[in-house]
Amino acid sequence: MHRVLLIVIQFAVVLFAISIHEAAHAWMADRCGDATARFMGRVSLNPVVHIDPVGTILFPLILALMGAPVFGWAKPVIVNPRNFRDPRRCHMLVAASGPGSNILAALATAGVFQVLQQFGLVSLYQGGTNIQPLSMLLIYLVLINLYLAVFNLIPIPPLDGSAILKGVLKGEARNAYLSMEKYGFIILLALIFFGGLEIIARPIFRLVIWLLS
Repeated sequence: MHRVLLIVIQFAVVLFAISIHEAAHAWMADRCGDATARFMGRVSLNPVVHIDPVGTILFPLILALMGAPVFGWAKPVIVNPRNFRDPRRCHMLVAASGPGSNILAALATAGVFQVLQQFGLVSLYQGGTNIQPLSMLLIYLVLINLYLAVFNLIPIPPLDGSAILKGVLKGEARNAYLSMEKYGFIILLALIFFGGLEIIARPIFRLVIWLLS
């Protein structure tokens, strides 16, 4: 497949994956009693309302050009915890809904891939540049959605996993975790710089092959 077409497919999938991720956050916040994100138009699959110029456009394109695992981020969904019916529980639900939506999207796409594969319309094993665009689109939909979900579940601030863990921890354990929150971004950068993304990507690649085989 032409390199430019492959980058276009990856970029389009990132836009879609990020959009459902952020729309799920906004939808769950609304269900929990806070309509702030809904009033801001964030309960939407339109990528325009979620775009962060660096995280949604520049960063994914750089990764795609480098041949690295492609992902990104969007504008954060603004919530007002004072409107939540149960603040601790709702914080966890809102945080979990983003990765959860990506996992559901990946599983649904894998199901579509399996059906189409039975009719010979797509294939996982045609290899390299010869595989058809539809196959690559579906494969990247599974891969990038799973990657985005797993990455966001890492319990390092400001990722979704940290909000879930804060809701689970209590007492001194929670206080100790909160005390390191200000170092979260530095820890996250170190994880990326020292190859943490590749460590995360390897088992996801194996999972995708298993799901689509």
